[in-house]
Amino acid sequence: MQVSVETTQGLERRVTITVPADKVESAVKSRLQQLAKTQRIDGFRPGKVPVSVIKKRYGSAVRQEVAQDVIQQNFYQAVVQEKLNPAGTPTIEDQKQEDGQDFSFTAVFEVYPDVKVEGLDALKIEKPTAEVTDEDLANMLETLRKQHAKFVEVERAAEDGDKVNLDFEGSVDGEVFEGGKAEGFDIELGSNRMIPGFEDGLKGLKAGDEKDLEVTFPEDYQAEELKGKEAVFKVKVNKVEARELPEIDEEFIKLFGIEEGGIDALKKEVRQNMERELNQALKNKVKENAITALVDAASLEVPKALVEQEVNTLRQQALQRFGGNQDIELPAELFNDQAERRVKTGLLLSELVKANDIKVDDERVKETVETMASAYESPEEVVEYYYNNKEMLQNVQNVVMEDQAIDFILEQAQVETVAKTFDEIMNKQA
Repeated sequence: MQVSVETTQGLERRVTITVPADKVESAVKSRLQQLAKTQRIDGFRPGKVPVSVIKKRYGSAVRQEVAQDVIQQNFYQAVVQEKLNPAGTPTIEDQKQEDGQDFSFTAVFEVYPDVKVEGLDALKIEKPTAEVTDEDLANMLETLRKQHAKFVEVERAAEDGDKVNLDFEGSVDGEVFEGGKAEGFDIELGSNRMIPGFEDGLKGLKAGDEKDLEVTFPEDYQAEELKGKEAVFKVKVNKVEARELPEIDEEFIKLFGIEEGGIDALKKEVRQNMERELNQALKNKVKENAITALVDAASLEVPKALVEQEVNTLRQQALQRFGGNQDIELPAELFNDQAERRVKTGLLLSELVKANDIKVDDERVKETVETMASAYESPEEVVEYYYNNKEMLQNVQNVVMEDQAIDFILEQAQVETVAKTFDEIMNKQA
């Protein structure tokens, strides 16, 4: 086997492989002989069909099969011999095969880049810290009250936060447009569900009031024919409802599964949940900052094939969020930047782990599994399930290994601790 390697551009390689004719012809002859033993052809006894007859009938198909085997076997041998690390499936070009002639073909593919992780001590990483204050707890309790609020009809004028039930009909240049009419429509003032100016125009109106609202559709409105158009909505208010917040009493506390301890038990439960979510958000943020610093400092070309694979993964994840509707076409451009960044991150962290001989911490894996299991009714069964499922356990090990790599970066880098509020962390996270 003869191998020549050409670097075309960047990470792309053209590898031309030539296999001696005798190896190919020997494989073809062997395959034809096997067929001769099994094929039934009129005029010949089973197993006694001459190879020449088999060759005439099946020779072309057999040569194609042998060619595919030769390509697969010799491509693998060639990349090992030349110490190449293909990224993605090769494209096979310029196949040349004739009876008695050497067989040659060209494989075009990208290779993994030469990755080096250096200068970690020069990285500047912000590490946010925050805590749950009594004010944060009070705000969260108020949020919980709002989430369980009821709306009751009032006779006063509508205010921000009220729910208004109305009929409306919208027109542009005097013509009612499609989707611009509704009856018995509920809208919460301040929700910003409607186009700018619509909800503000309802403030101050009472049940029975009618009004023409003059508004302008945004330039980026989804309906092409309405973008930037001035419109008039004739509205009639049917009723106004105000939000009525529940008292934090025994009935309200039971909504959260708390049977004893009253308000103090509720506060304790809510604070613990807030602290758990805050700690996870802080961990995610410092991890994000570390990865951003690492990727931005690296000059690294990534294989297009790996980016395309990542784009397809992101596209499938997005489609699942749309309910798995495969009819939705999501262009690759939506995901290219994120996919490329994810590929860079994977390559850099993988090299960091390899170069520094970082081994997964089994005790940390166990703690992670137990933490996840604690959210279930029977934690012991969940832990056992993870440790009996190699794929599930491997996923946890991958997460822990990544966390260990991030810890290694933070140990080497210039880390600045910055105090933040609960809202600054959690609202941005949301």
